[in-house]
Amino acid sequence: MLSFLRKHKLIYILPLAYGLYNLAFADTSIFWYMYTFALLILMSAAVLFGEIHEEMRTWKSFVYGISAAAAIYLILFAGYHLLQLLGVGSAASTADFLAIFTPASLWHLLLLMFIVVPGEELFWRGFVQQQLKQYVPVSIAVPAASILFGLTLWLADFWPGIFAGTAVGLVLGYLYEKKKSMPALIIAHLLLMILIFIVFPF
Repeated sequence: MLSFLRKHKLIYILPLAYGLYNLAFADTSIFWYMYTFALLILMSAAVLFGEIHEEMRTWKSFVYGISAAAAIYLILFAGYHLLQLLGVGSAASTADFLAIFTPASLWHLLLLMFIVVPGEELFWRGFVQQQLKQYVPVSIAVPAASILFGLTLWLADFWPGIFAGTAVGLVLGYLYEKKKSMPALIIAHLLLMILIFIVFPF
């Protein structure tokens, strides 16, 4: 039994992850504390059980990270306006989501930079995606991990976020498989959050 659980860690770690995300989104007044707590736990699991790669020079990680962030932002921007054009989705729900979860202080930004973003990348790309590769090829593992990542935003009652999270996961997931650089993913994810929440919100 123990050997089975050691080999198939997703069986119990994924429910733990969704439980922690649900707790974080349940009370927006303490969201940043609970979300940070959740990501610290998941990041620890990723470091212990995941496959973390850093096979790219620092300057290349920045180049790929910046390029990926710009590409993902354009994809999300286009998708948002396409949904509005088709009359699907709500601009108000997006505005509400951004108003609630946008970092409101320097403290929030520091948590985002040093815990939240690295934690999400280490867990979803460094752990979940790699674990899925035990069962399915990369061409399936990356989309599956991306959907699982996107579904976390459903717990925040923000269904358009499922598509946004999945799109983010697809780009970063394939980037990780091709370039084996966790720093590039963290740079891309952090820059994307800054663009969406602070610089050019939708």
